[in-house]
Order: sequence, then structure tokens, then C-alpha cells
Amino acid sequence: MRVVVTGAAGFIGSHLCEFLLSQHCDVVGIDNFVTGSPANLNSFWTDGRFIFVKRDVTEYIHVDGPVDWVLHFASPASPRDYLELPIQTLKVGALGTHNALGLAKEKGAGFLLASTSEVYGDPLVHPQREDYWGNVNPVGPRGVYDEAKRFAEAMTMAYHRFHGIDTRIVRIFNTHGPRMRLNDGRAIPAFMTQALTNAPLTVFGDGSQTRSFQYISDLVNGVWALMARGGSDPVNIGNPQEVTLIDLAKRIIRLAASRSDIVFHALPEDDPKVRQPDIGRARATLGWEPRVDTDEGLRLTLEWFRQQVRG
Repeated sequence: MRVVVTGAAGFIGSHLCEFLLSQHCDVVGIDNFVTGSPANLNSFWTDGRFIFVKRDVTEYIHVDGPVDWVLHFASPASPRDYLELPIQTLKVGALGTHNALGLAKEKGAGFLLASTSEVYGDPLVHPQREDYWGNVNPVGPRGVYDEAKRFAEAMTMAYHRFHGIDTRIVRIFNTHGPRMRLNDGRAIPAFMTQALTNAPLTVFGDGSQTRSFQYISDLVNGVWALMARGGSDPVNIGNPQEVTLIDLAKRIIRLAASRSDIVFHALPEDDPKVRQPDIGRARATLGWEPRVDTDEGLRLTLEWFRQQVRG
């Protein structure tokens, strides 16, 4: 099987490429390194089945030879990134998705869109099921990411219905693991970097807002199952073990044996108060559920950050 992965040098994209190679796929990775890193490709850069193309997917995408799947994972994904790159985020969600779908149509390939739990916005339904339409502020600062992904989902379904493309939509909930950036801006990288340097952990609001964190291997296995057994309906892939951010901060301080205190800052605009996936559809249709316990995943991720902080 020959697979194109956009966003191949990103945190999730690089793990996905590595997994696909382990499944004896040929992989064409595409990235322009806006938020991805060449270092993320080091472990498989010399694999003869991996080809890398440096390209901005908001421009026309051409790939020589046959393609069986196009996996569209290119996008800024952390609040820090999409607040600093609002136009690029909207363009990769709109133009990038259009171009990636065009490649799938040209090659007669399957298409999988990396969407996000952010399509649910600040949800009024808890936990979030795939049939919930969300509570999104389209003109708020987070709207550039939320609406880009919502548009991408609509575009994917339009190509499925009008052109008959075999499509998948994965709604990814908070994911962590090796290759995350220290300055990523999300809770786990921030907390771990602060804890390992004994700096105060910055918690926004009062820390009562919740998130659900899955380890990267669970996500990749979920994507693989979705490719093999999924349909066109969106599927949540996430860990339903819900934790408050204050509890997460305390867990990381404990795991890191840190002397850090916790400090509180104002809650950012439109920051979701709750986030927990209903994974009933993934269990029923894919036979998938997360295997890595929250604390075990945090321990594995912490080891990666410990190596990075030590340099």
C-alpha cells in the first residue's frame, strides 16, 4: 500500500509515517516545516520506502505514481500556533484540504481527514458524541482553527457524496507523546517543561476545566483501524478518562519529583470548560479503545521531555 501523509514532520504525522512503514507501506511524506521539524523524521529518514516532499499543501499537490491513501494531517494544531498563524491555519484547512482531496480523486485513493475535538467548541453536551454539532464562536480567536476543521469536514463529505471518494474523518482528542515541542503551548508540554525545571506550573482559570489525554500510540492505532474498517461518518478517537487541569498539573509534579508550585492565570477567550469523548462509535465499528493508561502515557511522555530539557 502506498500512502501520502501531509503534515508528515509534525508530532502526529511523524508517528503515523513511522507506524505505516512498520506495516510495510510505502510512504510519501509532505511538509513545509512551518510547525513540523525535520528532526521528527530522523528515525525513518533513510528507509527506502519513505519519500519526502517539501511542499506547502495550500498549493497544487502532485505525486508521481499510484497512491492508495491520502492522509491529511497538515495544520497548525496548538492554540499558540494557530493564534500566531491564523491565515495559514484557515488556508491549510480550506485550500490544503481541497488539494489533498483533489489528489485522492486523481489517484482513485481513499482519503482520511485529521479533524479535531475542537469542532465541538465549548460544548454544551457532555461527553461529546459525533452527532453533536458543537458550540463554536466563528469570530473568536480560536475560530480560525475550529472553523477551518469544520469546513474541512464539510469539504470531505462533499467529495464523498459528489465524487464518490472513499473518505474517513477522525476527530482527534488531546494527544501527547514523544516529539511534542517544548514550546508547543498546550498543557502537557508546558507543565512538563515547567516541572522539569522546577518553574511554577501555569494553570489557566481555576483549573477546574477538564481534558481527556490519550497517548500517541493509541491514536495511531485508531487511525489505522479507521482506515481498515471505518466509514464516512466522523469518529472520535480519544481517551474517555477525563481529568481536570489542576489534577493534571499535580500528577505531573508528582511524576517529575518536582519542587514546582502552581500559579493561576486568566482563562483565555473561548477556552472549553469540558472535553471528553464518547467513543461508543469507535468501539462498535472499529473495535478500538485506548490501551495506555493516563499515568503510564504521562510517564512515557515525561521521559521524552526530560531528555529534551537536559539537551
